[in-house]
Amino acid sequence: MLALVVLAAPAMMAIGGGVAEPASWRAEWPHTDFSHHTVPLNELKSGGPPKDGIPSIDTPRFERLNDGTASGWATRIGNTEPVISLVIRDDARAYPLSVLIWHEIVNDIVGGTPVAVTYCPLCNSSLVFERTVETRILDFGTTGKLRNSDLVMYDRQTESWWQQFGGDAIVGVMSGKQLRSVPSRLESFSRFRQRFPYGQVLIPNDPGARNYGRNPYVGYDASGQKPFLYDGSLPDGIDPMERVIAVETRPGYHEAWSLPLLRERGTIEAGDIVLTWGAGQTSVLDKATIAGGREIGNVVVQRRQVGQLSDIPYDVTFAFSFHAFRPDSPIHKRTSVGPED
Repeated sequence: MLALVVLAAPAMMAIGGGVAEPASWRAEWPHTDFSHHTVPLNELKSGGPPKDGIPSIDTPRFERLNDGTASGWATRIGNTEPVISLVIRDDARAYPLSVLIWHEIVNDIVGGTPVAVTYCPLCNSSLVFERTVETRILDFGTTGKLRNSDLVMYDRQTESWWQQFGGDAIVGVMSGKQLRSVPSRLESFSRFRQRFPYGQVLIPNDPGARNYGRNPYVGYDASGQKPFLYDGSLPDGIDPMERVIAVETRPGYHEAWSLPLLRERGTIEAGDIVLTWGAGQTSVLDKATIAGGREIGNVVVQRRQVGQLSDIPYDVTFAFSFHAFRPDSPIHKRTSVGPED
């Protein structure tokens, strides 16, 4: 069933996708310098769609909340549906996954800062990056390629390719450059409305262009499923599709905690890092309607500094994805005899 669903999804992994074809890529990408790359080109696979086949949102539209109440198109978003919430200089915005699941990238300016808000359904990876690299503002689109089943983006200024999971350039003249991560939260729409009653909510430019509110990847995050176009090693002792909270706990050192472990404990402290869980958010990849997905819950990750807690970047991604990109980093999880520290 999953194979049929994935073939019908927006990314819509055409038959024959998955083969690395650098020679044909050069014809499709004449401005990309393939002589520069930080990863083997055979690790990159075609997900099916061509360049910009999954269209980014480059001129985003928003509706503003009124004392926590949504209006217009935003009234379609259920209370427990997930949104990526971003706040920069008191400019608070929510990006519903019901929109991002069809577009994957939003190029925006928030609080005066150019940002790329990204979501990869195949890794359940929600990340926000600054778009300025060495004083140059970049605009991002989708390549249609995957690496470790994760979205590979490109910038329209140099047509270099960037890995969404870590925000690093892996092909082209920008190879080796890194996008700066911006703290954000993956939280329910209800939580966002409570925290920012006059915040702005992303709405589709054309509400009829996609089946917004529907999940084209039905059952993808179910236990026992296999990651799409991924043939790497799998983590030990945890289902590959189990959600984990990935955090850079100190410079260059990454750790992950399984969502069931955090849900069981409610709060986990690791040095000056504090992770908390709260009920009230649905899975975007479970049922046919996003609002009807099973309970996943909300995660907040903060750092304690001078007696205060401040948000830091984190990602609620799949265990296989964290393991693929951070194979030597620990995943803390529940065991058959109880939590593993």
